[in-house]
Parts: sequence; structure tokens; C-alpha cells
Amino acid sequence: MSETRSKRHPELVRDEATSKRLGRVRQRDTGPELIVRRMLHGLGGRYRRSSKKLPGSPDIVNWSRRWAVFVHGCFWHWHNDCGRASVPKRNRAFWLAKLNANRRRDCRVIADLEALGFRTMVLWECEIEERPLDVERKLSRFLARVAR
Repeated sequence: MSETRSKRHPELVRDEATSKRLGRVRQRDTGPELIVRRMLHGLGGRYRRSSKKLPGSPDIVNWSRRWAVFVHGCFWHWHNDCGRASVPKRNRAFWLAKLNANRRRDCRVIADLEALGFRTMVLWECEIEERPLDVERKLSRFLARVAR
């Protein structure tokens, strides 16, 4: 098994298998995101996908009603009390710093969007996959709130 150093993070040593696995992680059009988009469409919500024009590039945006939805992966956004959000044992210090930075950025992005007059909602990968009916109810309530 050969190991390489990351170009962006030279302190991080990765083996080839890890590099390949992380390289396959999708940033948009993920399974949970597609499920949420289908739910929104079924509820009559109209939207645009991943807008790079807004802070944090929300996954789903409605410009006229000024709302945005983030579909967060539990690992990458370090979901509290979720088994999918465990810190890897290898390069633990790096991952703790990275995941904490991701959390801080998520909070900053939501504050920035709210300052622009957007209402935001964060949905987690685990709740979408394990409790889709609850998520659909949450989305329905959110759409009712932002329609006012």
C-alpha cells in the first residue's frame, strides 16, 4: 500500500485507497439531495439547484421567496450525536481541525444568508434516509412559513 501527501494539506498522509474513496465523494446531486428535491417538487416548492452566487452555495434556493435549503452529509458537517459523524482514527488531529472548521463555516454561512434576507433550513443525510416522512413534514412547514 503506497502513501502520498495531500497537495492542499501536506501534513496529511493518505494511502491510495483513501484517496480514491474520498475522490468519489459527490458534492452535488447526492442521493439525499435528490430525495429532498423530489419532496419539494411534490409539495409545490419551486427552486434552483446549488447557487454559487450565495454564501455557502446552498443546495436548493428559491430567489423570489428568499429561502435556501442545505442537505448536509453527517460526516462532512459533523452532525451531533450521529454515528455517521465519527472522527477517523488516522490523522485524527487533522480531521478534528477540519470538521470543526466546517462547523464554524456552516454557522457563518447561515448567518450571512439570513443577513441577506434568506430563511434557511438544514437537513441531515441520516434524517432524510431514516425518517423521510418527518423530513417531508418539516419541508411542508418550512414552505408554509416562507410563503408568508
